[in-house]
Amino acid sequence: MNIGIPKEIKNNESRVGMTPAGVFALTKGKHTVFVQSTAGEGSGFFDKDYEDVGATILPTIEAVYSKSDMIVKVKEPIAYEYPLIKENQIVFTYFHFASSEPLTKAMIASKSICIAYETVEDEEGTLPLLTPMSEVAGRMSVQQGAKYLEKPIKGRGILLGGVPGVAPGKVLVLGAGVVGVQAAKMAAGLGAHVTIMDINMKRLRYVNDVLPNHVITSFSSEYSIRQLIKTHDLIIGGVLVKGGKAPKLITRDMLKEMRPGTVVVDVAVDQGGCFETTKATTHEDPTYIIDDVVHYCVANMPGAVPYTSTIALTNVTLSYILKIANLGWEKACETDKSLSKGLNIVNGDIVYKALEGIFD
Repeated sequence: MNIGIPKEIKNNESRVGMTPAGVFALTKGKHTVFVQSTAGEGSGFFDKDYEDVGATILPTIEAVYSKSDMIVKVKEPIAYEYPLIKENQIVFTYFHFASSEPLTKAMIASKSICIAYETVEDEEGTLPLLTPMSEVAGRMSVQQGAKYLEKPIKGRGILLGGVPGVAPGKVLVLGAGVVGVQAAKMAAGLGAHVTIMDINMKRLRYVNDVLPNHVITSFSSEYSIRQLIKTHDLIIGGVLVKGGKAPKLITRDMLKEMRPGTVVVDVAVDQGGCFETTKATTHEDPTYIIDDVVHYCVANMPGAVPYTSTIALTNVTLSYILKIANLGWEKACETDKSLSKGLNIVNGDIVYKALEGIFD
């Protein structure tokens, strides 16, 4: 199969769809890999690294799309790429269709095969291709939140870990999934006071077992959220609905209950966000302020640490890419039920249930 790796063109996205190690596995299997020139530079991988493992370097994104049976990317295609995608071409990437009607309609019109990393689901109900980026984003949410709590960037002027004689900052984490657990782990490591909420008691018991004793678990409800936001300095939204839109757990009126300079970080922004006031931002212009509350809603947080992120992503996607390349997408999905759940749009038809009728 001919596999194409284009350069990411979303704002400040420095990740690349595959490392040279991943390309080596494909070329060793007699597949042809086309890599757009400089595609890997942002992640620390250069054209020569790809050429050394058998890839063919192409000068333009148009050339990569035109020659490839399957496109392997990191982020969803943007408007410039829509007309480049061909009928029956496999596009394997993070799509997050629920958050973008234009993208969804463009991919339907293209009649391509859209396989979304974020909905590939294993027998245990986990999302193996979303997990590593959720781990990165969860950890980064605390890193970024701690920075934006500083007074020069309109935060409360709080040091999360405190110092002797001064109480630590308070972090509220909404959601005890991968993002939430990683965020709570990082915040606890900094010495912050951490509360993590969820409606799943099984997850809360897990958190209680694996995280330090000063991480407090709380059953999530609108009432309890309204009470806790009054006293917490950093609020992290990490709630995921598989393939669908995130629930709005913090509404606009709740901002009035927060102290001026509170920071909210919405890691669920790719799925529409779990704060009513969420709007996607970029690494170039990451924050905005509403009612004196600092919002950090960068839609591709792991793109800020591309070397780590690209290796972590290739670690989990490669086996699926090889399966598709070796068998074709239909046979691969027939033999691998986890991969079949990644099918979102096939030849103009929505086949992922959570997306049906979402933009009607």
